[in-house]
Amino acid sequence: MHVKVSQVAGYDPQEMCPIQGESINEKNVINMSEEFSGEEKEEETVETHPSMYKYIEKAWEKPKEGFLKELQRNRLKRWRREDNFIRIDRPTRLDKARKLGYKAKQGFVLARAKVRRGNLRKSRPTGGRGPRRMGVKKITPKKNLQWIAEERTSKKYPNLRVLNSYWVGEDGRNKYFEVIMVDPDHPSIKNDSDINWICDQKQKGRAFRGKTSAGKKSRGLRSRGKGAEKSRPSESKKS
Repeated sequence: MHVKVSQVAGYDPQEMCPIQGESINEKNVINMSEEFSGEEKEEETVETHPSMYKYIEKAWEKPKEGFLKELQRNRLKRWRREDNFIRIDRPTRLDKARKLGYKAKQGFVLARAKVRRGNLRKSRPTGGRGPRRMGVKKITPKKNLQWIAEERTSKKYPNLRVLNSYWVGEDGRNKYFEVIMVDPDHPSIKNDSDINWICDQKQKGRAFRGKTSAGKKSRGLRSRGKGAEKSRPSESKKS
């Protein structure tokens, strides 16, 4: 749609057009009318508040500070007196559990596992040998403690399959992990398209084969590309 120059409010027809040899269209009229009227559009700002999970995640970045400091201290006092494996009703770190696939529905089971920290406790040899050949100090396991916690939990609950796990605390003697497990025979799991892949027989014994997130990290499968050419396969082929 083309209009005459004289129809533009506040525009002097004797002045040259902003762009030589170009007619003024409706879009230019609106822009020029706003410019001469001095009115400016106010940008609408929408306030966005962080979700509940962001607050939980931020608090767990430094668990030894803030309100979690005293809370964790009381928890560890209670946890160290409990058994090595305790079934729990709800996750301690809701944000981490949801990221790793947990859902508050039937078929999902949570358990807290306790694993002793430090290197392997090797018995001192009775025969004579030099200190270098003793093989007592600084003998560490090949797996990380989180992977070990998943394996032990899987042995404790043989009818369930380990999905993932996450760290919840540690003291001078133990480390504590919460393990997310799934019942592959439950109807709500079989009918859920997000998690029914774990019902396949190929997923049996996931924790013992390093198929969880902690297992893949311990096997060195987090890195790809240059510098990681020899990390796969991470286990030697059995003849």
